[in-house]
Formats: sequence, structure tokens, C-alpha cells
Amino acid sequence: MTRTLPPTESRNPRSEGLDDLSTAEVLRLLNAEDRHAVDAVGQVLPDLAHVVDVAAERFRRGGTVHYFGAGTSGRLGVLDASELLPTFNLEPGRVEGHVAGGEAALVQAVENAEDSEADGRREAAGLTADDLAIGLAASGSTPYVGGALAAARSAGAYTVLVSSNPEAPLEGLADTNIVLPTGPEVITGSTRLKAGTAQKLVLNGFSTALMIAVGRTWKNLMVSVVATNAKLRERTVRILREATGLDDTAARELLDRTDGELKTAIVVALGGIGVDRSRELLGTWSGSVRDALTAAYGRAPEARS
Repeated sequence: MTRTLPPTESRNPRSEGLDDLSTAEVLRLLNAEDRHAVDAVGQVLPDLAHVVDVAAERFRRGGTVHYFGAGTSGRLGVLDASELLPTFNLEPGRVEGHVAGGEAALVQAVENAEDSEADGRREAAGLTADDLAIGLAASGSTPYVGGALAAARSAGAYTVLVSSNPEAPLEGLADTNIVLPTGPEVITGSTRLKAGTAQKLVLNGFSTALMIAVGRTWKNLMVSVVATNAKLRERTVRILREATGLDDTAARELLDRTDGELKTAIVVALGGIGVDRSRELLGTWSGSVRDALTAAYGRAPEARS
């Protein structure tokens, strides 16, 4: 019996004459096709919102999020997870990326790694019922991802599959199946293109919305950032000024009083309370500036311009 190929393996009629095009025409074609990736993500936003809500509920009770993928998909998961640490001051291990073949696969292809269901099961062996596992596979059939989702599900974790295949063989392992209709690639089967772009957008949206849901921002300000260098120290001053209306001198003095803790400084300034009380409220409310200010004020004040 002939196996039905996933859409990403089909030939794209719009790019059949690809090597007859000029460089500018190739780039215009790639750009036009990339728009399909954006539109594909737009179609799955209700499902993605549900996954964020599930993840946030588990995250608040101490659970973790895990991405599993091979090749481009795995690298994108590792990238997204690693960028959350400096951007949102996220503790290591709360969101983790796993790529078939391990660290070596981040910079070069590791042959046959994606075919190991056992490796996927092993990578997901430590998950619990408080966790969430997201499998990333353009074809929806990668054995490594299947092994990881199967192990995660057996442990009671919530499972998600993100693919570009409406007939994904791994669909049955997912509590939520997210299908990105990106269609055939400009270069047949090269899922680092549209399918990968759509996955990156899904990961951007998922992790950013999750961090917002668990209080890692204040309004649209990156208040969880940690000032580990001169550039970031200046950024914390700027964010504090934007959030509170303080002038430069007052903002720097307040950050000195709070040992550079931006969230604490915001709660002190907007809540009209002391440093110790601000830290206490932030600790009680899991670091959420909004919740801490609501507790201090009776309502969360607006950010000032």
C-alpha cells in the first residue's frame, strides 16, 4: 500500500521553475510563500490559546513545559526555551527544549537520531502529571517525537502535537493537535522553510503568552529582565521610568535601594509602600507586579507614560 505523503513533501507548483529565476525573483517567491506560514498560525490561535491556558495552570503549581523535536523542529524548541531565561528571568528547567541527538544535533545533523522512539521515551521519562509536552514535527510522524509524547502521556502530562500534516500519524498521542496548513515548500521537503517558520511563530506566541499569564510582564514592559551588564542596567532604568513616571535620577536611586530589583522598584513606586513589603507581596503573588499592586492598592494602577 502506498503511504500518503504529508503536504510538506509535495511539489509546489509555484516553484517548479525555481532555478530559472533570478536571485531577486527567488527571494520574492520565498517571501510570498512565507506569508502562508503567518496565515497558517492565524488559523490555529484558538487551539494555541487553550494550550497556553493549560500550561499556565500547570506552571503556577510548579509544573514544567517541554518541547521535543528533531532537526529544525528540535533546534527551534531549544532556541525558544533558552531565550526565556534572560528575557523573563525564568528559572532553569521550567521550560526545556529537547532535540533528537542531543547537543551535537544543534550544530550538525545526527544521522538516525529522529528515528529513535526509545530516545524520545527516555528524554520524557521524568515528566509528571503537572507538566506539559509539546511535540514539534512538520510531518507529524517523527518516531523520536512519538516516543516522547507517548511517555509524557503515560505519566499524565498534557500533550500537544504541532505539525503541518492534517493526517499526522502521531495525532492520537496528543491531547491537542495543532495543524499548521503551510502546504508544500519552495524546495520540496525542506521544512526549515515555511513549516519551520510557522513552528517558530507558534513557539513565540505560546511562550510569550505563557510568560504574560504567569506575571512575568507588567503591561507591555519586560519587568522580569535581570541587569547582568551595562546595557541591561540602562534598560532597567528606562523601564522603571516608563512604568512609574520617575525621572532618571529618582529611578536610579530607587533601583539602588531595591538592589537592582526592577519589579520591587515598580511596586514601591506605584504602590506607595516600602521595599520589604513590596518584596513580601511579590513573593506571595509569584512575582506578579499586577497582583502585588492589586493587593497593595485594592486595584492595579495603570502604568504611567
